[in-house]
Amino acid sequence: MSTRIAVGRDQVAREVRAAAPLMADLRAPVTARGPWLTAVLNAGAARRGGGRPVAVVVGPSQERPDAVAFLTLRRRGPVALVTVLGDDAGAVPAGRPPSRLLARDPQAAELLAAGVCDLLGTLRGPRRLRLTGLPLGDPTARALAARLPDGLLANARSTGTVDGLDARGDVQRSRDPRELERWLPHLLPRVPSAHDRGFLRAAARLHAAIGQVEIAVLRGPRGPHAALLTLLDGNERLPWWGWTDVGGLAPAMGSPVVSLTDPARGWP
Repeated sequence: MSTRIAVGRDQVAREVRAAAPLMADLRAPVTARGPWLTAVLNAGAARRGGGRPVAVVVGPSQERPDAVAFLTLRRRGPVALVTVLGDDAGAVPAGRPPSRLLARDPQAAELLAAGVCDLLGTLRGPRRLRLTGLPLGDPTARALAARLPDGLLANARSTGTVDGLDARGDVQRSRDPRELERWLPHLLPRVPSAHDRGFLRAAARLHAAIGQVEIAVLRGPRGPHAALLTLLDGNERLPWWGWTDVGGLAPAMGSPVVSLTDPARGWP
């Protein structure tokens, strides 16, 4: 199996489309699949300083990959920082690992780790690797940690959200994209930054168009008392983003998430 590196939005978008069968086979989360990554790529292209998307791909050229890592390369002063694509795009469903380094088997994971190290070797000046939001036991992360002398794997317990809005009143729930458009003007002012508002709007519209978003609204006489966007993954419901003035959205312990960091190296 050969390894290649794709750089730039258009090339990475092609690799995202080619990786769809691999994502399905590995049951990648919604936030590591094509529609979400497409929204991330579009947001990054419209954002100054959004970094350059990169894909490290293992597999025959122009065919379905056996492993792929979708990454972002950006500059932080003199340091080139390599992160998971979408790690700063905006809110993700909490309570479970949102990212994946996709590998079909242990051999593909080893080759993918070697490809990421090759990418790091092409960067000029000091560089730092920071991969976050990975699942416990990720084989590519383990292989990378073994290849990087200062690589550090760390585990943390995530915090999710429990949707208890139905206990607070008559909640209107809908998957209709028209209902999303109706209530977005009430939701978006609660999002703190313009960048986050833009990504939330774009990602919600895209996933609503393919039936993967539910909007729940607890209506009041002068506007909603609470609202929640939920991503739908088959039978799974993933509370994504929302707010409440009357309770009904409670934190809950989520799954472990893993981060891999390799400190800045390559200083003169």
